[in-house]
Amino acid sequence: MALTDPLGDMLTRIRNGQQAKKDSVMSPASKLRARVLDVLQREGYIRGYSEELLGNHPGLRIELKYFEGQPAIKHVARVSKPGRRVYSGSKELPVIRNGLGITIVSTPRGVLSDAEAREQNVGGEVLAEVF
Repeated sequence: MALTDPLGDMLTRIRNGQQAKKDSVMSPASKLRARVLDVLQREGYIRGYSEELLGNHPGLRIELKYFEGQPAIKHVARVSKPGRRVYSGSKELPVIRNGLGITIVSTPRGVLSDAEAREQNVGGEVLAEVF
């Protein structure tokens, strides 16, 4: 069975792993997934990630982060989906929880958080929202 939304699959693995209080989860590797994980690590939502083999294919081990027993990520959702892409300019980027959450945006300058995209004055495809 082909995966139609690999990024959505990774976000679901993170969500399920945190609900099950796992230390880490595995996901198949891709450049986009690694860039999204870079943003999550920079913003403090995960401890980090490393590349490992998942069977015969490259995979990513994602180290989940908890604060006083509660997951650091309360909500993670895919915004732009394969059936409906969502694009936004730098001025129209959505603000999540009055700035307490982040929006992950794929821009011509790479995958950035909403604050970084506003600072660099670039827009792009809104990939996910996290808080």
